[in-house]
Amino acid sequence: MNPLRRKRLSKIALNTTATLVFLFAVFPVYWMIATSFKDNDQIFTTEFVPFPTHFTFDHLTKVLTEGVAGNSIWLYLRNSAIVALGTVLVGSMFALLAATAVARFRFKGRTSFLIALLMAQMIPAEALLIPLFLSVKRLGLYDQLLGLIVVNVGLTLPFGIWMLRTFVAAVPKSLEEAAWIDGASRMTTFWKVLFPLVAPGLVATSIFSFITAWNELIFALILMSDSSGYTMPVALQYFFGQRGTDWGAIMASSTLMTIPVVIFFLLVQRRMVSGLVAGAVKG
Repeated sequence: MNPLRRKRLSKIALNTTATLVFLFAVFPVYWMIATSFKDNDQIFTTEFVPFPTHFTFDHLTKVLTEGVAGNSIWLYLRNSAIVALGTVLVGSMFALLAATAVARFRFKGRTSFLIALLMAQMIPAEALLIPLFLSVKRLGLYDQLLGLIVVNVGLTLPFGIWMLRTFVAAVPKSLEEAAWIDGASRMTTFWKVLFPLVAPGLVATSIFSFITAWNELIFALILMSDSSGYTMPVALQYFFGQRGTDWGAIMASSTLMTIPVVIFFLLVQRRMVSGLVAGAVKG
């Protein structure tokens, strides 16, 4: 076969595969959005309805006006935003400091600490329910958003430390030494030399922390007894009732819940991609 033709066929096959993977990943999102604008007849029909032929805003209006569990849907979105952003800010700060210590210093127990981080990632979240519940109660953070932030920071911190450790290790130590020779303090070197270079990795870690905290359900359900403190994943459970499931309201609420994540991703996507590529340079 002609090498040029083989290259062309290979490119076509690669593009076709990428298109199929893209459609497979995007279809659930499209179906969620399309269903939120269908009436109940189209939702519960046995026929395949790819497009809403009877376009309606009833489900979206119901969610926005009636709310869930006696509270406005905006309250749950606000709670989710507070928990997710709080997790990102607090978790990223601790992850960066810990990653810098692990990557730059040699101390007793360093290897054991890294192994403990890996083991923490292997433990199912369900196994941590009781100990974390008791810890939150003893700290007086039960039924508070701060308690959820603390728990989510604990869940995302091991991954954040491991990922940022790679970025810190990839920064030549000679850059910091040069800054010290020029008279910069360690704090100045950290913020003006190291921090800008690991910022892409910090963004990539923040994406993971934000999505994890935004979608977290189990701990938000267990650690909150007052409905005014529920996050969006917990609020969605109220549409599943004994008399049936309100799929239109679920899809409308899920669409609203997805918008902040998409906005957050679009704002940081360039830095996230550059961060992932930079982190692959050195292990």
